[in-house]
Amino acid sequence: MADYSNLPDFDSLPKVEGMPQGCAWGLFDKNGKKDHLGCINLLTPSVVKEALKEATDGTSVSLNWAIGAIETPGFQRKGLVHKVLSFKEGPFGLHGFDDEVEFNTQCSSQWDSLVHYAHQPTGKAYNGCQTTKEELEQPFGKMDLNQGLPTLNHWHQRGGLVARGVLIDYRAWAEHKGVKYDCFSDHRIKTSELEEVAKWEGVEFRQGDILIVRTGFTEELGSMNAEQQAKALGTHKTVGVEGTAESAKWHWNHHFASVAGDAIAYEALPPLKEDGNVAGIDELVLHQYFLSLFGMNIGELWDLQALSKACKEKGKYTFLMTSCPLNVPGSVGSPPNALAIF
Repeated sequence: MADYSNLPDFDSLPKVEGMPQGCAWGLFDKNGKKDHLGCINLLTPSVVKEALKEATDGTSVSLNWAIGAIETPGFQRKGLVHKVLSFKEGPFGLHGFDDEVEFNTQCSSQWDSLVHYAHQPTGKAYNGCQTTKEELEQPFGKMDLNQGLPTLNHWHQRGGLVARGVLIDYRAWAEHKGVKYDCFSDHRIKTSELEEVAKWEGVEFRQGDILIVRTGFTEELGSMNAEQQAKALGTHKTVGVEGTAESAKWHWNHHFASVAGDAIAYEALPPLKEDGNVAGIDELVLHQYFLSLFGMNIGELWDLQALSKACKEKGKYTFLMTSCPLNVPGSVGSPPNALAIF
């Protein structure tokens, strides 16, 4: 099995025709078959065995925000519809319940799959994949058995995600340093600040880490009523990591297996053009680099408040992390079902 110990840095990635520098297509291909997993290939058995050493006291913390925590999600997405079915009202007359849930997978904590947001100039997703709505809709009897699509259901064939998680508690660091910001402004976190937080925490990054950034976004949004949420989200501005090519390069050169955060898009909104002017939603820099060019999944709207508390109490900002999204064929987004284990 490949150990990926000599991965090229951003500037040394082989040129892919028609794509910008920093395209990792083909890097993880094996035996003439196109890869569909991306950077979680970095979670080799040796990397996972090292991650297991992070679990020392047996306590765990859930990283999943409630699916119905936002009354009306942003970007015109559908919120949670929860229907409870009583057995007494059915043909069996039993005591008990079933329930049915319907929601957009982007309305709360989720992983973005590698087809969620394509390279916008070409419409191509990770490893050159070009797919359609009809191909992604896979009810019973229609499954991507050849694993040609880089969708989240294929994580199950590899045993889900087990890795070393690293919390970059930007919120706690900012409070310590007296840095004030509004989660519903376009406060842009520089990669140099991520490095400062890591140094403050005593963390050294390793290849295959899951980088998790806490800003306080879900905590603030979760404390609001529906009207307040609508007003806050209505700014169309959110805190996040700076969305630049240099930021993308920094992330690739650390060879993270994936990234996640509690903000709505990981990167700050709105995106900016190179000249500093506001760009459209079709110019999300990190989404295009991470998802379509690198094959690096993005987790968003995670609940990190309890994790922050646990890390502070233990004086330890690394942990064993597990995640296994819903096994929905063709899934372009899914609740992460993520745990941090100490």
